[in-house]
Amino acid sequence: MRNKQTEIIKGFSKLSKAGKQEWLINNYCENPEKSLSLLLSYNHDNEQIQKLHDEFIENTVSNFFMPFGVAPNFVINGKIKCIPLAIEESSVVAAAAKAASFWAERGGFKCKILGKEKIGHVHFIWRGANPQDLLDLFEKKKHKFIQETEKLTANMRKRGGGMLSLEMIDKTAWEPNYYQLEAKFDTCDSMGANFINSVLEELSKVLQQEVMETQVLAESERKVEVIMCILSNFTPNCLVRSEVSCPVEELAMEGISGDVFAEKFINAIHVAEVEPYRAVTHNKGIMNGVDSVIIATGNDFRAVEACVHAYAAKDGRYRSLTHATVANGVFRFWIDIPLSLGTVGGITKLHPMVKFAHEILGNPNANELMEIVAAAGLAQNFSALRSLVTTGIQKGHMKMHLMNILNQLEATDEEKVSIVNYFKDKIVSHAAATEVFCKMRGIEIPVNQSKK
Repeated sequence: MRNKQTEIIKGFSKLSKAGKQEWLINNYCENPEKSLSLLLSYNHDNEQIQKLHDEFIENTVSNFFMPFGVAPNFVINGKIKCIPLAIEESSVVAAAAKAASFWAERGGFKCKILGKEKIGHVHFIWRGANPQDLLDLFEKKKHKFIQETEKLTANMRKRGGGMLSLEMIDKTAWEPNYYQLEAKFDTCDSMGANFINSVLEELSKVLQQEVMETQVLAESERKVEVIMCILSNFTPNCLVRSEVSCPVEELAMEGISGDVFAEKFINAIHVAEVEPYRAVTHNKGIMNGVDSVIIATGNDFRAVEACVHAYAAKDGRYRSLTHATVANGVFRFWIDIPLSLGTVGGITKLHPMVKFAHEILGNPNANELMEIVAAAGLAQNFSALRSLVTTGIQKGHMKMHLMNILNQLEATDEEKVSIVNYFKDKIVSHAAATEVFCKMRGIEIPVNQSKK
């Protein structure tokens, strides 16, 4: 289709929602009437909820629905949880639920917080001759930086958090004249981005003032050029561990002994620890579970993804996030994963389904949510590796994908029941499902269906 738009539009954000929809479909859609009907069909019937969605972002033209499922039977630190997951991938919820049930009978998931430290920087340029002069000035005036930000950190300190440390770092070996003020924080139950950035901006003002007013430095050196003040989404010390364990003999499954399963499982982990091509796919599977819970609970999955993958490469090679061992007849499987999450702020108290997700989790605090998310990621990885080292990943995945194939073929409910029953003891593929569907309807099998 040829793009009908010939001119740049100005003032688009000022149009009404209907105006935005009209402009969009008239310029980019073959059938404007059909496209408008589609956009309107995804509007929420409740006007208040729809207004809320419209105001989350700019230039809203409709809603984008994603399945919201639950995985029951997660036993986490002795408590039974039903975990919400928002995801479109067919096998994720089933895999998480299957692993949850398996480990519920073997003591469940043991989780603990290893750290809650978040970090932010004032990135700046100082063109002085001797870096040590600037570092010495900072140490002498450090109390002023703390003092001038106390008004901003007061409420967070009352909740048990606040700024944990403040250091000046010489980065001139990386980039000429480049320095940082590095501040570390505990933001309690909030993700804390706005709080951290506000404190950093105040710190930058103090820095500029103290350098400008000092008599220690030469007059030509009394200037700081602030590049930016921003938190980092790399939070390697905001860390949670989740683990499961059981006697090796309890791992017997799919017709193989516990010893054989454990050996195959650990070998699969070792491959992901040394081979980046495998590690990326391995960790992506973990993030299927992690991201699903993060989206359902209104947190920033993009920030978590960026941090997790940086953490997986922290020693210079991209590696598995999970690990497994056998010692004294006991199989142990665990994950250490950085998760900067919040249970207050953002859309956690605005989005109705996010509020519902927190409710079914028992309204956890940030620490508890970190543990829940880590358990979901570990469960997902266990199910994936279990399939890979026994029956193969496609058997279970394609069984779950079968319904998507049948929906693409526009099968009736009766046809779906019949075809699903047909594949109970057979390998599912797009080609095989299409062939069975066509034979059932008595129609010709597409010539190119074998390519799918």
